[in-house]
Amino acid sequence: MRIRPLAVDALIAVALTTVAVLLGQESAQQGWTALDPLGYALVALVSVPVVVRAKAPVAVTLVIHAAWFGYVSLGYWPVVGTFGPMLCVYTVASLRPPRTSLACTGLMAALWIYAGAISEGASMPSVVGQAVGFSLVLWRFGYVARRSAELARQLKLEQDERARREVAQERGRIARELHDVVAHHMSVISVQAGLATFVFGSDPATARSALGTISGTSGEALEELRRMLRVLRSEDGEPGDGEPAAPMPGLARLDEMVERVRAGGVPVTLRVTGTPRPLAPGIELCAYRVVQEALTNVLKHARGAAASVELAYRRAHIEVAVTDDGQGVILDRVRTGGGHGLIGMRERAKLYGGAISIGPLSEGGFAVRLTLPTSARAAAQGDDRAE
Repeated sequence: MRIRPLAVDALIAVALTTVAVLLGQESAQQGWTALDPLGYALVALVSVPVVVRAKAPVAVTLVIHAAWFGYVSLGYWPVVGTFGPMLCVYTVASLRPPRTSLACTGLMAALWIYAGAISEGASMPSVVGQAVGFSLVLWRFGYVARRSAELARQLKLEQDERARREVAQERGRIARELHDVVAHHMSVISVQAGLATFVFGSDPATARSALGTISGTSGEALEELRRMLRVLRSEDGEPGDGEPAAPMPGLARLDEMVERVRAGGVPVTLRVTGTPRPLAPGIELCAYRVVQEALTNVLKHARGAAASVELAYRRAHIEVAVTDDGQGVILDRVRTGGGHGLIGMRERAKLYGGAISIGPLSEGGFAVRLTLPTSARAAAQGDDRAE
């Protein structure tokens, strides 16, 4: 069960009052005026208001110090009334700006010195040292508590903001994955469906081949979507379906992609140079998605064009180029805000420290060229290389 702050302050007030009353009963033995009903009332007034110290720290401090001033002026033992003022100074320092808390600290130190000045036989150097020392120590404790609370709040805000940014980035990543998966496969399906419809009566063999391509492409799209959903469920902490997650598509599957696009009516050639080697899954997925998006754009916007895919393995990086001999109309879509897939390419390249160029060729056609570092150091230094 959680105890409310007001209840805690009430218990503190009861404890302070009890200690002050018990200590006040020794006033006569210490050579001070014994507590009478007025004295007990002032003791209560010096201690009880701390119940609401958190709600109105400055007002409570002034009330308690006024009661303590009256208590000391009537000749009662000053020590009995010190607990309330000390707690108030700490409270003000922990809740209010330094200018306000230092003023309240100075008020307690002045009343402490005043009590020593009207007391017989008091050593003023000792009284002044106690007044200044105790006051500053309490103020320092309160100030540190206030700074700690401010830093905790600031840290909480920064963590919340970081969490919001991470959620937004993850949503963007998921959106790019969905765009890449759905746009590519649906473009192939659309082309093949049109072909099957056109030759359904005149060329049944071609129609059957187109329908087979549609079946295979849709099955692959569904499998990729299922894989993404499994990943999302596992990230949310939900149990999966007990099946191992399918591997992320990588460069080894470029042949399948090229065959699928070729079946969609676009002549595509694939050329690999260098020695193929295992790469980080993120690097392979980035290159795969960029090629997929580039070929999807050829299917959608450059019907009748021939395309080529070139993959080169270098010592510290890989190079991927997708070119076609169409009219280069895709760049115009980017300038008019329609090329979300091309924006996604740039974001992927930047994420992995790569450089990408997208645009029409001088001799006609369109090209997408991607360079990705394959070393962790190069990737870490390349945040700003995406063009």
